[in-house]
Amino acid sequence: MPELPEVETTVAGLRPALEGRRLTLVEPRRADLRRPFPVDLRQRMTGARVVSLGRRAKYGLIETDRGDVMIFHLGMSGRWRIDPSELEKHDHLLLETDEGRQLVLNDPRRFGSVDITTADALDEYGPFFAMGPEPLGDDFTAAYLKRVTKDRKAPIKQLLLDQKTVAGLGNIYVCEALHMAGISPHRTGGQISKPRYERLVVAIKQVLTSAIAAGGSSLRDFVRPDGELGYFAKDWLVYGREGDACHCGAVVLRKVDSGRSTFFCRKCQR
Repeated sequence: MPELPEVETTVAGLRPALEGRRLTLVEPRRADLRRPFPVDLRQRMTGARVVSLGRRAKYGLIETDRGDVMIFHLGMSGRWRIDPSELEKHDHLLLETDEGRQLVLNDPRRFGSVDITTADALDEYGPFFAMGPEPLGDDFTAAYLKRVTKDRKAPIKQLLLDQKTVAGLGNIYVCEALHMAGISPHRTGGQISKPRYERLVVAIKQVLTSAIAAGGSSLRDFVRPDGELGYFAKDWLVYGREGDACHCGAVVLRKVDSGRSTFFCRKCQR
């Protein structure tokens, strides 16, 4: 599933083609993805000018001069294509701009979603209502993590994947950040000291920043809007590396919990 860096990369790729442009065509090419397309999507977006593009957690945001925001989630296999030579079977939403450019949302497995709300009501949008701070923002600090995990007995990895704790983190980058910080993914949140949380916050921000600079990680179906792959996967230290040597010389391990793989090094993560 595309995580925060992949969505950030997607938004950056869409910005040159969409920002400041008027939408001359908005055409859902099927009734639904994971949920039905909003019945008023075409009406509210056609003729509107895109004033900004952004991201919240793992969601992309396209804001118009009418005060509306189209919210998209890439699900498991979603990606945007710009100026395709032809439309494909799984191109489920088509946008055209006054510049004559086409942008299509492609999603073979249809686990993604498209919604629309107003900019004023964005914080009340269902998935955003109780969401934690952005991990790259100033509100995400060691003091914050220490406070929200106080007395918590759940493993730190589980807490970090909870969007109420922090927005947008997923399995790949949590595994990588915990390894960088030297913290076991199985250690309970309430057992972690503030100095160790300080290392973890630095690691999370560093891993995400590096992944965004590399265009994200191309895993399964993810491709950037320009058709290029994301190259951060070549820098993974533990994720997907079961049986390989960690930099400390020990072997990278893999444990499966509730169908989700955790990669870690028992020697340097405590």
